[in-house]
Amino acid sequence: MRLLNKVALITGGAQGLGAEIARRFLEEGASVFIGDIKEPAGESARSLNSAVFLKLDVTSEESWKAALAAVLVKASRLDVLINNAGINIRKNIEEMPAEALDSMIAVNLKGPFLGIKHALPIMRAAGGGTILNMSSICGLIGHKYTNEAYGATKGAITLLTRSVATRYAKDNIRCNSVHPSTVDTPFVQVVLNDPERRAERFGEIPLGRLATTTDVANAFVFLASDEAAFINGVAFPVDGGLTAG
Repeated sequence: MRLLNKVALITGGAQGLGAEIARRFLEEGASVFIGDIKEPAGESARSLNSAVFLKLDVTSEESWKAALAAVLVKASRLDVLINNAGINIRKNIEEMPAEALDSMIAVNLKGPFLGIKHALPIMRAAGGGTILNMSSICGLIGHKYTNEAYGATKGAITLLTRSVATRYAKDNIRCNSVHPSTVDTPFVQVVLNDPERRAERFGEIPLGRLATTTDVANAFVFLASDEAAFINGVAFPVDGGLTAG
């Protein structure tokens, strides 16, 4: 087991991609805390029944303090923080209301910022840790099929990751970001019912398929494991070669 005895907190882990990351961490022996506004339901609840659920609003500093305090009470340490929670309000820059932009910045950027802020002292006191931030290919390139606000928030995560990696490496704290292309989820399958959208998304990926949730979760497992002990400040694409060209 690659994550045996590691304690991990995964935001947005109650469903979707976050739930798959949590499931893989449990398979690899980690003690998993799920921080989310909603509790796991349906199949997610069944597959994550050995995880500990913590109600967490990532936009609230007080909520972060309470969640991390609960992790320390139950596990006494935190080895891995995964900032996975995120939203995408799918409007282009000309149609995006300012309030929608504020919401995206609050969840996608302020949330990870606050989590890192309050996890760093915990990890430093324990002698080190790993912070993994969910970004996107849109945090690496301008993506013509994705709105500008989303790209701006994910680009900010890329540079936040590198800044933290360089400053806190001295404390044995690694920080990396993961950058998926389009991931095959139920929502995406609905979108891809449109033949034009389907041709766009499949046509841009050299491997000729979408990422699966397990493809992305496996990248998080690797980066959290001791196998990645010398990997720090990296923007790790999981994109079938999309950003290679």
